[in-house]
Amino acid sequence: DELSLYSKIEGNEVPLDKKPVNVDQYFTECVEGIILDVEINGMRMNYINTVAKDVNVIMDHEQIRRVFNNLVSNAVKYVEVENGQILVRIDDEGDDIHIAVADNGKGIAPDDLPYIFDRFYRTDASRNSKKGGSGLGLSIAKKIIEKHNGKIWATSMINVGTTIHFTLPKQKLMYKEKEEKSLRMKTIYPILKVTTAMRGKHMDD
Repeated sequence: DELSLYSKIEGNEVPLDKKPVNVDQYFTECVEGIILDVEINGMRMNYINTVAKDVNVIMDHEQIRRVFNNLVSNAVKYVEVENGQILVRIDDEGDDIHIAVADNGKGIAPDDLPYIFDRFYRTDASRNSKKGGSGLGLSIAKKIIEKHNGKIWATSMINVGTTIHFTLPKQKLMYKEKEEKSLRMKTIYPILKVTTAMRGKHMDD
């Protein structure tokens, strides 16, 4: 359950399997994986990605999908307006990728906004109870994003909607070069071994 997961993440008992992941392909798959749930609930989902197709981020793809699905599911649960809409937008911000999940719901009061990522904090206890919320989803999301060296925050306006933002560091050129060098060495090393062995044989002859 979410309480157990939160405790494990907080206690560093959930190892992250961070790897380079293509932004365009990954988030397109994330949207495709959840859009049916959005539409079944009578809402519309739009997706905008302005990031170049060759950009990668370093992340644990399962944990970031958990964050993404949680943010979209929250919007589906709590928009509670006719013609509900969700917008997922991905932008390149230099060293980071900025992901935003926006809705056109009732918004969050300014007094509540700074606390929505706190453990067990609920802006409307009766609503969360009715919808089955644990009060831990955003806290878990925050922990996961921070363990990726990213940031997560919210902006909201009453009767306009709420946007949850998070960032993920892009794959650095140095990391790319190191990875490519490692791949080259894996390719070259067997050749070097064969060449060295052949030289040794010629010297013996």
